[in-house]
Amino acid sequence: MTLLIVGIVIFFGVHSVRIFADDWRTRQIARLGALPWRGLYSFASAIGIVMVGYGYAQTRKAPIDLWTPPTWLHPVTSALVLVAFVLIAAAYVKGNRIKAKVGQPFAAGVKTWAFAHLLSNGHLGDVILFGVFLVWGIAAYVSAQKRDRMAGVVYPVGPVSADVKTVVAGVVVWAVFGLWLHAVLIGVKPF
Repeated sequence: MTLLIVGIVIFFGVHSVRIFADDWRTRQIARLGALPWRGLYSFASAIGIVMVGYGYAQTRKAPIDLWTPPTWLHPVTSALVLVAFVLIAAAYVKGNRIKAKVGQPFAAGVKTWAFAHLLSNGHLGDVILFGVFLVWGIAAYVSAQKRDRMAGVVYPVGPVSADVKTVVAGVVVWAVFGLWLHAVLIGVKPF
């Protein structure tokens, strides 16, 4: 559990700098340069995510049950994860209506993904991992929305093809992950 928690602190500490210390971040980028900042950020993120992965795997070997989720929640989780993947895709496809409407689809996708996993996982390690992702997703969403409002950001809407690309990308990644990659990486077949 210690490795998981330390990894969470490192990974989310790095990913929370913009949320809680944006002015400091801006000064560091100006002092170091954008490329060295990205390098340090990526290095710390990689260390954190590797620790989270190994720590989470350890918690699965000796799980501490908090509750047993009912099996009927599994399809609900799969449907919510599909929504999450479409939201995350919306963050990267230019001109889609989802981004224009939601504003911060990546953070919204993380929140949805984490909430979905909390529904279907009742071990202590699961609650810690997905709970932290949920709290971070909420904080990131609120912070980014506030920055956008202050800057007067309006996300442009492009052709309907951008919406189609967004949905197709989200569905394809969801299907690949659900049918194959989740079992390979996590050891659980969602469906």
